[in-house]
Amino acid sequence: MTTTPHLDNYRIVLENIRFRGKHGASRAERDLPQDFTATVEIELPISALPRTDNRSRVYDYGKLAAVVVDEGTKASYRLLETLGQRLIERIFAESPAVMVTVRVKKFGPPTPVSVDAASIELRGRR
Repeated sequence: MTTTPHLDNYRIVLENIRFRGKHGASRAERDLPQDFTATVEIELPISALPRTDNRSRVYDYGKLAAVVVDEGTKASYRLLETLGQRLIERIFAESPAVMVTVRVKKFGPPTPVSVDAASIELRGRR
């Protein structure tokens, strides 16, 4: 006898969405575009899971990536933490997500010792 499994959650993960932004604590960091990446994980209600194998019924990954790039390039923030908060707010406003995790990475941060990259991770839940 075959039984249908009970599904607990539905997640979409987009890794290393690339954009060039003007974020940083110093004026020099905010004057020139720098490379950033964002990894976004959203949890959607099971009701958002497509019932058929039809692309028109699934949440659009491209739209999610476009939200991240738009928010990462339209304004300048001193802190990665602020950018992460804005990303979470936008994703909740523009998607049916019930949980959002955002990791923002900045390459070559200005530190007294050599560091390849710095990142922050924030999680929000409705």
